[in-house]
Amino acid sequence: MMHPTLSLTFPLALALALATTTFALSPHLSTRQQPFKTTPITDFSEPWAFAFLPDTRILVTERKGNLLLVDPTSKTKTSITGVPAVAYAGQGGLHDVALHPQYANNSIVYISYAETGSGGAGCAVARSKLSLSGSGGALSGLEVIWRHSQRATGGLQFACRLKFGPQDGALYISSGEINQMHPAQSLSSNLGKIIRLYDNGTSYASNPFAGQGAIQSQIYTLGHRNPLGIDFDAQGRLWEVEMGPFGGDELNLIVPGKNYGWPVVCEGRHYNGTLIPKHSTRPEMAAPRANWVPVISPAGLIIYKGDLFKGWKGNAIITGLSAQGLVRVSITGDTAAEAQRIGMGKRMRGIREDEDGAIWVIEDGAGGRLLKLTPN
Repeated sequence: MMHPTLSLTFPLALALALATTTFALSPHLSTRQQPFKTTPITDFSEPWAFAFLPDTRILVTERKGNLLLVDPTSKTKTSITGVPAVAYAGQGGLHDVALHPQYANNSIVYISYAETGSGGAGCAVARSKLSLSGSGGALSGLEVIWRHSQRATGGLQFACRLKFGPQDGALYISSGEINQMHPAQSLSSNLGKIIRLYDNGTSYASNPFAGQGAIQSQIYTLGHRNPLGIDFDAQGRLWEVEMGPFGGDELNLIVPGKNYGWPVVCEGRHYNGTLIPKHSTRPEMAAPRANWVPVISPAGLIIYKGDLFKGWKGNAIITGLSAQGLVRVSITGDTAAEAQRIGMGKRMRGIREDEDGAIWVIEDGAGGRLLKLTPN
């Protein structure tokens, strides 16, 4: 059983083939009847992420480089112009979209995407003003505020989820290690990190390594592989899910300055079968609060805060690619354990919670649908 993101020991052709592989559920878990009603909105070509606008319309990214405006009432979609060129290859392309905390006043949105440059491709984050009209809209004044400090060929493990902190107003970026592994442990590289910045892209003043260098000052945590989901709980704590290699997907409680171990320790192993020491062998490195062997291939995360789904408040809801559904994880204090796995029959990519407590998800791949989930 192989993971949809691969180490350097496997050729890219195999990595891309495995990106569509279906995995079985863990034998001790069963797919329960869906506890919700599913309302399809519309479909897309390789959608990756979405964000709710104040007027209830929704911005949706497609990996090929399209930003779309969706009206969930009429179920129509129109294009947003002004999106920069993206490196659409492997797992790269247009990734996340997020609104500035004062979007209602400044109309600023943020996007993350893979871009080409010397040495291959890396991730970039840009901000821009969004102007909307009845026929769609446009980005203007686009400014790149952050980039990967190095690039690589292969098109793997960019991550680049975006989230604004509810308490500090900072922009958090989940930076993948683009299949380079060891830069995740280096403070002179911003690969394999959680990054914390002010909204203009400058490093947050109280970051753990502030004052140690330009790149070091960006870093919030290190030792991550492919962190594809980040969200805050009601207490303001940051949680993160990331893909491991051959086994070892992780749910982590993010503590500033901590080292989460990749590739020094992991609960999985390399794709060539080489063993990786477990977190227990390096207690100074932060161990995951939950991990999965076999993998679920986590692609998105929310910490549920609503009341609509009874008994789910405070739980992590994770979208799974290879798990083809949702994984609900119960969180009690600093501990976490899988509580339920809900089959959707499709590789699931993005996930958001709306202000009413409904959960929205988007399917991965060609024809991926945006779905609204409400209790039965």
